[in-house]
Amino acid sequence: MPDALDATPYDALLLLSFGGPEGPDDVVPFLENVTRGRGIPKERLKEVGQHYFLFGGVSPINDQNRALLQALRKDFADHGLDVPVYWGNRNWAPYLTDTMRDMVRDGRRRILVLATSAYASYSGCRQYRENLADSLAALESEGLELPKIDKLRHYFNHPGFVEPMIDGVLESLADLPADVRDGAHIAFTTHSIPTSAADTSGPVADHGDGGAYVRQHLDVARLIADAVRERTGVDHPWQLVYQSRSGAPHIPWLEPDICDHLEERHAAGAPAVVMAPIGFVSDHMEVLYDLDTEAKAKAEELGLPVRRSATVGADPRFAAAVRDLILERACAERGRQVTPCALGALGASHDVCPVGCCPARAPRPAAAGADSPYA
Repeated sequence: MPDALDATPYDALLLLSFGGPEGPDDVVPFLENVTRGRGIPKERLKEVGQHYFLFGGVSPINDQNRALLQALRKDFADHGLDVPVYWGNRNWAPYLTDTMRDMVRDGRRRILVLATSAYASYSGCRQYRENLADSLAALESEGLELPKIDKLRHYFNHPGFVEPMIDGVLESLADLPADVRDGAHIAFTTHSIPTSAADTSGPVADHGDGGAYVRQHLDVARLIADAVRERTGVDHPWQLVYQSRSGAPHIPWLEPDICDHLEERHAAGAPAVVMAPIGFVSDHMEVLYDLDTEAKAKAEELGLPVRRSATVGADPRFAAAVRDLILERACAERGRQVTPCALGALGASHDVCPVGCCPARAPRPAAAGADSPYA
């Protein structure tokens, strides 16, 4: 980590997230925001919203972002880093444009963005950059002075992100009955995306079978599996699997699905499975429903013991990692040499998304990248 707690030239951090409903009346309007422009009937959205209604219409993501905000502010204060932290969402209050308007009116002119997505993909990176461009365009139309915005690099292999997940898997293994513990398999899960989006994820040089999205997840899975073997002396079989598929059934998405994987592992004689949601920063609805409800029900039906390990959430090590990433980027912006902190075989990700990185089906302006219309 850089030795000086100097964030110059940056004067604020923006926590940028997906957002989620906070009550039954919010569910359909929230889903309308998520699916805007796709022409999905309200009745269909009500069907989709049943996952949320099972939990009182409340997604845990907003409360988890509040906890992360508190953890970041505490870490920064404890270490003397004078960087205020704001929060804006793509699809629900506090909305991104409203937050950016507040930041401009507060005099913030150089803003770093932390997206609650650790990996390269269109939906996990470029779409957020498009949202930032939309908000900048809205502020420009209001005659406000536009800030310069940069996005923190992908942090999938930062120790402060990986170490809490290692501990989560170890705790889940320890919670299994002793007679199945050593033979347990690990299913590393992440959000399925269309294979076309996976294949074009990351910079152009990374495009290909699965693109950067799959390679980054595999690298993290290996890091965790290796650490578990080193700390327990047991080499647990593992596989990267997917969850939370949506969209038209004729479009290929990444597979296998977690429920199909549980059936296959059970048929192959696996005595237990630990589900490790490495693709998610916190326990939002895809974790709460697709793993804790649907996948666990499938495992119970099979008679297969399963445990679900914790996501990183507001772990103090993750807050410290964000501080490290801010200082690292600030040093680079000031022209100082800095060695980025990263584990695994892939090394630290790029600071600035290059042209052609995670392209959209229909090109739209995106901020905080080499192709940004906002200098």
